[in-house]
Amino acid sequence: MSDLLLRDGAMTAAVLGFFASAWFGWAQERPPARWRLPLAAGAVGGMLLALAAGTVAGLHWTSGSVLDDPEGYRTYLVVVGVEFGVAAVGAVVLLLLGRSDWTAPWVCLVVGVHFVPLAPVLDNPALYALAVLLTAWAVAAPLLAARRRLPTSLVTGAGAGAALLCFALWAAVGLLV
Repeated sequence: MSDLLLRDGAMTAAVLGFFASAWFGWAQERPPARWRLPLAAGAVGGMLLALAAGTVAGLHWTSGSVLDDPEGYRTYLVVVGVEFGVAAVGAVVLLLLGRSDWTAPWVCLVVGVHFVPLAPVLDNPALYALAVLLTAWAVAAPLLAARRRLPTSLVTGAGAGAALLCFALWAAVGLLV
């Protein structure tokens, strides 16, 4: 693997691992007892992966990246900025409507959709699959949560965390081959 791919692959694993940990943390709203250990393991595993991959990225930081292209970097910043803005505005609207229980699925949907324009910028087609998984989970999670009488954030966070952790691990394994 070239240094360019090494740095970008490590950053992919680090960022996805970090956010997997965050989603497993969001899933901690009133989990059934049998969910607690897997949620904690996912959160800790995601953070450990993020730290390890972040270290690898840091050691290869000057080797180059697809984001060294100014246009690509600008597009990346715009997409991430829009993502955060849309997620925040939607969360406020849901709060004002008295539907804050839909915040996790809303954020999951926005995160899923944001991977579509990022996949070509980051030259990572796997992000299209992650986009589909997270977007579909954003729709399915509230239905599953209602059916099982579980908090929506629990079901959304567990599924989103699992998807992100799997893709973070995939990126990390790619560093080894």
